[in-house]
Amino acid sequence: MTLQDKLKDDLKSAMKAKDVTQKDAIRVVMGEMARSDKKQLPDEEIIKILKKLIKSEKEMLEKSGQGESSPFIAIIEAYLPKMATPDEISRWIADNIDFSAYKNKMQAMGTIMAHFGTSADGNTVKQVLQNFSA
Repeated sequence: MTLQDKLKDDLKSAMKAKDVTQKDAIRVVMGEMARSDKKQLPDEEIIKILKKLIKSEKEMLEKSGQGESSPFIAIIEAYLPKMATPDEISRWIADNIDFSAYKNKMQAMGTIMAHFGTSADGNTVKQVLQNFSA
């Protein structure tokens, strides 16, 4: 089942259960997805939309002084794939990256991000690389 299909199913379930918070959160996501020209979006594009919505919600909460979390963020984060931990990233780098092929270790970031895709946050990978000792 694609992420888009899961969102549609969960929207129906939320409407039947009269869960206004979940229904509204999913509708926001569906609204963002509707801005695309395509009818069916790949999961990677939907994940980018979800991350963008979470980032903007956190910024809005920060500006208004309401902390960093909300029910909206919790609902949307549930649709994101499990993120790679810094330890997992570090182990993969140790096993797969030959830093002698790069002028500096930060140039390996593209290779690492290509491997992990949407399951790794760029800032986390950057921190791991900066602290990595080969």
